Amino acid sequence: MKPRVLFVSRRVQLPLSSSLARKWDAVGRELDFRVLAGGNGHDDHFHLAPTLPALDGPAFFAALPVRIARELRAFRPHAVLAQGAHEAAAALAGRRLARVDTVVIADMHGDWRAPTRLYGSRLRTALNPIADRVALTGLRNADGIRTITAYTTALVRELGLEPADEFPAYMDFDSFLQEPTMPLPEKPQALFVGVLERYKNVDGLADAWRLAAPLVPDASLRLVGKGTLRPVVEQLLRDVPDQTRWDERLTQPEVSRALDEATALVLPSRSEGMGRVVVEAFCRARPVVGTRVGGIPDLVEDDRNGLLVEPGDTQALADAIVRVLTDRTLAERLAESAHASAGFWTSSPEEFASRVRALVSRIAGLT
Repeated sequence: MKPRVLFVSRRVQLPLSSSLARKWDAVGRELDFRVLAGGNGHDDHFHLAPTLPALDGPAFFAALPVRIARELRAFRPHAVLAQGAHEAAAALAGRRLARVDTVVIADMHGDWRAPTRLYGSRLRTALNPIADRVALTGLRNADGIRTITAYTTALVRELGLEPADEFPAYMDFDSFLQEPTMPLPEKPQALFVGVLERYKNVDGLADAWRLAAPLVPDASLRLVGKGTLRPVVEQLLRDVPDQTRWDERLTQPEVSRALDEATALVLPSRSEGMGRVVVEAFCRARPVVGTRVGGIPDLVEDDRNGLLVEPGDTQALADAIVRVLTDRTLAERLAESAHASAGFWTSSPEEFASRVRALVSRIAGLT
């Protein structure tokens, strides 16, 4: 008999992309599952609640315990796998409402303190005390915690808790592995790919590029992403128009091509979990200039497959960007090691599904 599992996450978009379809097809071969999330659409597996144009986050979390309780009564899962500490707290509340003893597993992908501090409007910081208390309740009362990197494991252990397992989330890198890697471009270029939010330190990157650009007049910075710090990028384009490009959105194949056109990826985050884009860069044999924060040092080793600087040190970030864009021998050495690093972080959907089943079976006492 397949274990029944209710996955709870923040948002899912239907129809699924081909990569996510492969993931959930593999999960379906191992588990009888449902997914409860925000989004648009509904089928046998995915039960999604429409997102709201305003107060989307508060509305989602306020309704989540009741939605989970309804699924617990109807689906009777052996376990709830909640992607995040706040979602885990909602699952525990839903379990009480449903009056069942379903196992709740917290799936830790990053720092639970970041959402109200480094995402969206600064007004969200007013929610810090409540959000932190809810997150800690979820982690401390969950029946098990799964982490994805040494960084998230360390966060959990700081609370005096021990993860039940540590393994990466499944991420499809087919778009980045299909074609042979390309040599570094003749014209140096730094590339940023990510949401334009404070946790990505887009403002710090803009300041660093203002320092670096005059020192590398033949180089450029390309930014890919959208978010609340859009005005920061718009101002950078006005300040350094000849050496700055911006695309709000690219498809995965287009991101792969953007990496081929770049000398290095820049990830100057203030907070970071797994850092999928780092592995994408490795797949395309591109080194990473990043910060020593979150899960980035789990992937990037300074002076081997990238360069690391301290978070918030704008001058050090500018210096590292200049160094990798002006020293081609260094960039090529880092690129070779970056490509060799990719294999450690790529896995099949079948491997991921098997690990999830083993985790659920162990914690729910099904083995």
